[in-house]
Amino acid sequence: MFGRHGSQVLGVNRESMLLVGMAASFALIYYMPLGWLPIEVGVPRVGQALGEALLLTQWYAREHVILCLLPAFVIAGAMAAYISQGAVMRHLGPTAPRPVAFGVASVSGTLLAVCSCTVLPLFGGIYRRGAGLGPAIAFLYSGPAINVMAIVVTSKVLGAEIGIARAVGAIVFAVVIGALMHFIFRREEAERARSPGRGFGADDDARPIGDLVMLFGTMVGILVFANWASADSPAWMAVHAVKWPLTVLLAVVLAVVLVRRWGWSIRRVGLTGVLVLVCLLLFPQTPELAMLVGIVGVMWQARGEGDEGREWSNQTWDFTKQIVPLLLGGVLIAGFLLGRPGHEALVPGSWVASAVGDNSLASTFLAAVLGAFMYFSTLTEVPIVEGLLGAGMGKGPALAILLAGPALSLPNMLVIRTVLGTAKTLTYCGLVVLMATATGFFYGQFF
Repeated sequence: MFGRHGSQVLGVNRESMLLVGMAASFALIYYMPLGWLPIEVGVPRVGQALGEALLLTQWYAREHVILCLLPAFVIAGAMAAYISQGAVMRHLGPTAPRPVAFGVASVSGTLLAVCSCTVLPLFGGIYRRGAGLGPAIAFLYSGPAINVMAIVVTSKVLGAEIGIARAVGAIVFAVVIGALMHFIFRREEAERARSPGRGFGADDDARPIGDLVMLFGTMVGILVFANWASADSPAWMAVHAVKWPLTVLLAVVLAVVLVRRWGWSIRRVGLTGVLVLVCLLLFPQTPELAMLVGIVGVMWQARGEGDEGREWSNQTWDFTKQIVPLLLGGVLIAGFLLGRPGHEALVPGSWVASAVGDNSLASTFLAAVLGAFMYFSTLTEVPIVEGLLGAGMGKGPALAILLAGPALSLPNMLVIRTVLGTAKTLTYCGLVVLMATATGFFYGQFF
């Protein structure tokens, strides 16, 4: 009835309506006044849990979606559009040499310093481009679990011994879990290696490596510095004090790269830059607005910069519409069950404290499971574990939380399932919990 053109129009309208709906829902969560919520002591537990769920979801929307997730979606979209599938297959593919593949994946993840949710679009990007299951899983685990900042802060706050144990355990985990996933699903991986599927973008016309390094280096730098957390360390706080000037400087470098190396219109890039500058000058206390304007401006301009630019924009939107609803829904459920750090929800905190107060195998396993379902933003696991240790938690369960918690969360699991399927997701989560339990248990017996 409509013909091909009519179908395309309907598809565009559906995508536009979905975009408007998601934006409206996000704005509602972001700006909803929640001061009236029943979160005081004495309120029925279900009502308190509902309040905690909404408060945690709003906190997540305000603190992580714009500054963490949206830049990660943009990077993942650029991976899908610009990185040659052949290059991914050579270094991370199912047939790539295992030492090279796992080495590249672990190092790449370690340098990012992102949380369990921010790493998801990046993981989806390299896996969709043809990375082998094992290296992709190593990247997925190493991103939130091994980053240098977390290890340093852990050693500073909780002690050198547990900091070293976390560093060694996380590095070993990334390689061992990736290798086990590759071994368990080796038949599927062999089939995938023979039929990698349709890629995104052209392998024969891959961009020069220098252009790619400049593009992704500046975007990853923006992601890292915009989310640089405060910590009890003079060196880290020195960087934290200049995080926004560094972020702006990298944004300027990105604009130059897009104009000089990628041939984008200097007028359009300049217009986006002016709008971002206006936001920074008028609303200096709300850097999220400038970040949002910059991302929207770059993605809008990309649609007019040829097939590659449109593919970048389309892939970024695909990641966004797939992941954001699942993450926010998962955070809502996690808040209802476990609450915000330091606050009660449906599961009483006294239950948790009494259950993990020693170094037994059962306590360590329970700590690993609870850590796997809770959401920790980057570095928040350290003060939480510090408080639990002060309340009597054993060191074994504490290490289990540090190894399982940052790498997994309920929202994280829901999204991984859409990428890998149920069987691979359950296997990955089970391996993380079991290895965290075993490591924490043996650590608890010795220390």
